[in-house]
This record gives sequence, C-alpha cells and structure tokens, in this order.
Amino acid sequence: MDLSRDLEGQLLKRAEVADFTVSEDERTIEFPFSSEYPVARYFGNEILAHTREAVDLARLNDGAPLLFNHDPGKVVGVVERAWIDGKKKRGYVAVKFSRNAFAQEVLADVRDGVLRNVSVGYQIADMEQRGEDFVATRWSPYEVSVVSIPADPTVGVGRALDAQPAAPAASPTPQPEPEVPMDNTPDISAVRAEAAAEAAKAERARIAGITALTEKHGMADLGRQLIEGGRSLDEARAAVLDKLAIKPIETVAPVEMAAEERASYSLTAGIRAMLTGDWSSREAGLVRELSKEVEKSGVAKTTERSFFVPFSALGGQRATYVTSGASTGGNLVATDLMADEFIEFLRNNAVMLQLGVRTMPGLVGNVAIPRRSGVASTYYLSTQTTAITQSESTFDQVTMSPKNLAALSKYSRQTLLQGTPGIEELVRRDLTDGINLAIDLGILNGSGSSGQPTGIMQTSGIGSVAMGTNGGAVTFEKVVDLEAAVMNVNGAVNPGTVNYLTNYKVLAARCSEKTAGWWFYHR
Repeated sequence: MDLSRDLEGQLLKRAEVADFTVSEDERTIEFPFSSEYPVARYFGNEILAHTREAVDLARLNDGAPLLFNHDPGKVVGVVERAWIDGKKKRGYVAVKFSRNAFAQEVLADVRDGVLRNVSVGYQIADMEQRGEDFVATRWSPYEVSVVSIPADPTVGVGRALDAQPAAPAASPTPQPEPEVPMDNTPDISAVRAEAAAEAAKAERARIAGITALTEKHGMADLGRQLIEGGRSLDEARAAVLDKLAIKPIETVAPVEMAAEERASYSLTAGIRAMLTGDWSSREAGLVRELSKEVEKSGVAKTTERSFFVPFSALGGQRATYVTSGASTGGNLVATDLMADEFIEFLRNNAVMLQLGVRTMPGLVGNVAIPRRSGVASTYYLSTQTTAITQSESTFDQVTMSPKNLAALSKYSRQTLLQGTPGIEELVRRDLTDGINLAIDLGILNGSGSSGQPTGIMQTSGIGSVAMGTNGGAVTFEKVVDLEAAVMNVNGAVNPGTVNYLTNYKVLAARCSEKTAGWWFYHR
C-alpha cells in the first residue's frame, strides 16, 4: 500500500496526555505535544518520526495558536517556542495563555489537573511503510490544542485513556456546549474487512470489463496480459486502441485488368443490365464476369440486384512519372544550393590606380593647386654688352571640386535571415566593385558634365596620333609615334612609370605580330 500520495497535504490530529510545567509568570507553560506512539488509522498504525530532519517546526515557531479542542474560534494562547527532544523522541512547546476570561478558565483547569490532555494538528509530506507500521518521515505541526481525551496513553504522567472524558472547563456564560471532536480508535479488523471486500469487488469488475473489451475485438491474449499485469480498464482501452491502429485492414484480393479490358469496361452497361436483366451485350458480360471474380475473393453481395466493381476498373491510364513536370515528379527532385560555389558577375578590371594615378584622400573643400604655366626666357648673349631682355614665369591654378558617386540597394529582413550566401556580403561586394569601376571610368574618360569629373581623354591639350582620316588599324609604328608624342612634350616626368592602357581587341591585334606584339604586351 503506497500512502505517501494519499496522505500528502491532509490535515490530521492526534492527542495525548501532557505533563505540564508552569513557569514563574504562571501564564507560560511547557509540555510535550507529540511522540512516536503509534496511532491506529484506517490503513494501519501511524508513527511520527521525531528527528530534527523529520519535523518542520517553522509554523509552530511563527506564532502558531493554542486552541481549545481544535476549535479555531477558541484561541486560548500562542505558541512561543517549539523544539524536538531527540533522546526522548518527543516534541515540546512553550505556550503563553491569553488574558481573556475563557483562556483563564482553561488555564485554571490545567493548573488544577482537570485538563491534562493536548493534541496537535499536522500535515504529512512523506511516509514510508516499515513492516505493519507507517512512519511519517516528513511532517509539519501547525497548531496545538488543549483537549479532553488523548490518543497516546503512555506519555505524560503515565495515565491510561480514561473511560469517561474529563469534565470540561466551565463556560463563563450559559450556552450549549459545542460538540468536541474526538479521535476514536476504529475497529481495525472491521475496516480492513470492508476494504478487502471493496477491493475484491473492484477487481472482479476490472477483470470482467477487460475480458469483455478484448474478446469483442478478438484480442483475448492481450486481455490476459492486461489482467495479469494489474492494468486498469482505462489502460486496457488505450492498449486496444493502439492495437487497432496498427492492425492491417482486411481487403479482398485485387482483380487485375488488362489494358484492353479497362478500356472497354462500362459501368453504365452494368447498371442497365442489372435494371433490365439482360446481360447479353459484350460490355455487360464483362461487368458480370469481373463481378464474379471479386466474389471468388471471399466477399458476398448484400443483394442480388447488385454487382462488384473492381478497383482497377475505376482508374484510367496513369501518366508516366517524369521530372519535367512539377506534379508528375518534378516536385520530388531536391535542389542543392551550393552557396560555396557562388558565381560572381564578370566585370571590367579597374586599372587606373594601378597605372600610377595619384590619390588625395581626406579632402573637404574645393581644391586649387598652383601651377607654373610658363617659364622665363633664357638665351646666350652675343657680346658682353648685349642687353638682356626681361622675362618672368607665368602661373595659373588647377582647380577641382567634389563629384558625387552613388549606388543604392535594398533587401528585406527575410532575405537577411534566410539568404545563402549572406545578402549583406553580396550587396557590399556589388556596391564596392561598381563604385571602383565608376571611379576608374571617370578618371579615364569622364565627360566633365552631368556631375561627372573630367577624364584624361576629355582634357584639352592632350596629344593624340591620328590613325587615319576615319580611324585605322593600330600598327606598331603608330604605337611608337604615340610614345614619341608624349616624350616630345616632356610628358614622361618619370619614364619608368610610362604605361600603356588599351583594350583586348587592340592587344589581340598587336599580339598576332610576334615580335612587336610581345614588346607591346610587356610595355
């Protein structure tokens, strides 16, 4: 019998004779309120363990009430202190009686030895069976009462349980005496016999219910297992439902039809023949023949004016499964997203900064750079007295103003969360590459209008070499002329940094000439 759950949280009481000790103030009294004396309950003998770990005295030590006969309406005092005497296996309290008239009458009866019995109200948290006894290993007292009849005759002054209750304290006012709750010891044999009869009745009902349930569904073996395992009727119902869920559905053997038979099968012809009784047509004869094939599988018609239709006759020709269509198989094909093999867009190479274009970061305002645009004349004198002609350098400025280059991309929060590869990295790379190429193009061939900077090719005074009246093929000689034009105007401040910039069409044309192409390519 497992009573730990049944008794958890229940409010119980037990009474015993107390040995009162009156203090000097005559209102404070110490006495034992509990012991390990076994008290008979319906389930057997109950014993309260008296160790410091077993008893929770928190409620008693928090100003618990001292009652009369467990009546919450008759508070006669307060618990000032509670403790456990491990050697004597008892619980003790020090209580202080109230000054009200009724409390003083109870206190007078206690002093006179008229009221010598106390009782404790408690809750059991844990209980374990030891032989035929049930020991409360964790319990909490919550109130102490002065009562008339004890349940423990061996504690206190050694009195046995009186045959007649002690006279109650006189009430200060004439009123009906309330009925006092008493802890009467039940007839254990009668209680146990009644419990055994109820248990036997419940067991017979359990066996009958499980047997009827399992036999109804053809599960007699399961029923015997459930009965022997002590399962309840509700557990048996759940087990039967589980078995029914996995039990295969009994079906008749399928009647296979050839493609020609399926094409010529006419359900309308069968219904017409059933109504007229004329089964002489070829279509009706096929319906009857296939119906008889179904009957051979072990099923019987519910009425003569009916026929069976094979399942295979209800469906038409199934299209071949192919992955080219979503509904015919394409939806079954998985897609592997190879994010680590992401293919980037093919862009032009940004080369201007690599060719030595000077950059000036950190600028804020407009820029003006002074430049010497002309120099003083120098010449030899024919004689010592030849007059020197005066001349000076001239100056101007190279001005620059900021130009704005912009790019805008937007992405949703969902794309940020689910994009693979990460959308932020892709957008950042796209904008960076696009801006770099735009800067490269502006340096080389910016128009100088519509917000663009003025590029090298659009700057006035830049020398050029004509290939022909309307253009012409690039030859090695023209390339040499182009380099010479730069050198002739002192354009190569540092000849070691002179480079060629062209496109791959020109490069391919020049590389077809082995010697000249090699020289051009490596310059």
